[in-house]
Amino acid sequence: MIKYTIQRVLFMLLTLFVIIGMCFILIRLLPPPPVSPDDIHYEIIEARREAMGYNKPLLVQFGLFLKAVFTEWDWGISDKLYVGQDVFDLFIGKMPATVIVNLYSILFSIPIGILLGIFAALKKNTWIDYAISTLTMVVISVPSFVYAFLIQYVFSFKLGWLPFVMKAGTDYFTWEMFKSMLPAVMALSFGVIAGFTRTTRAELTEVLTSEFMLLARTKGLTRTQATVRHALKNCMVVILPSIFGQFVGIMSGSLIIEKIFSIPGVGQLYINSINAPDYPLFILNTAFYTAISLVAAIIVDISYGFIDPRIRMGSKK
Repeated sequence: MIKYTIQRVLFMLLTLFVIIGMCFILIRLLPPPPVSPDDIHYEIIEARREAMGYNKPLLVQFGLFLKAVFTEWDWGISDKLYVGQDVFDLFIGKMPATVIVNLYSILFSIPIGILLGIFAALKKNTWIDYAISTLTMVVISVPSFVYAFLIQYVFSFKLGWLPFVMKAGTDYFTWEMFKSMLPAVMALSFGVIAGFTRTTRAELTEVLTSEFMLLARTKGLTRTQATVRHALKNCMVVILPSIFGQFVGIMSGSLIIEKIFSIPGVGQLYINSINAPDYPLFILNTAFYTAISLVAAIIVDISYGFIDPRIRMGSKK
């Protein structure tokens, strides 16, 4: 496991380096956003671009960029959206909104998804199972932004129960702020609930038909006891890594959902950096989203070995 983990981490770093390098070079091939001489930050931006070697060969520019990141953790300054401000400070300031909205979504979605999956598996080949399975496939097939518009139409426009967009401010743990987050939380939750429902039902259905479950029943355990003590424990080998992956991914947020509900998070910052365009912000966000995806994949893979000692990742035997 240790050897496998080290290999995965090294491959992750290599992948991250290649993706950042490709994005950096492709962006620097484009002309930098123009800055008016009348802008009060004109001299700062020009001096910064000179220091980062905008007039030098691309590989030299990339080397200067890597040196600034690794020696000073300096990702540059915004030259379009937040002119003159440090992009990493801007990024950190946007993180709490993204994390809190996605954390609410996960805490709401995982229990419901697992319970629906268990219920569907226990009612296999009944109308309840067919209804849950069909609804799950429909929900998974529909993009999250469709739910966002439906929620806004029904709960915000027609019923007037919820606001259209997230409340401004940083009072994240007040009732007013939580209420304003609910539409985004609901829109993010549908897909997660459906995913866990499908996974749980598939795994539990297979386990319930295993021979060891028949043996457990013949020893006098009721169906409920056998399911809770044995079947669910075996299902967790697949379900728990998915939960770990979801929790790692809470920082990534949702680009479209954050834009629709005006969530001041990193997702909306990413979209704005593309539209501006703001190249330093774009590079930092790209590195972040790539790193989160790679770390989540590694944690999911490694967690299999810790959950079930019989699994040895990377073993040739």
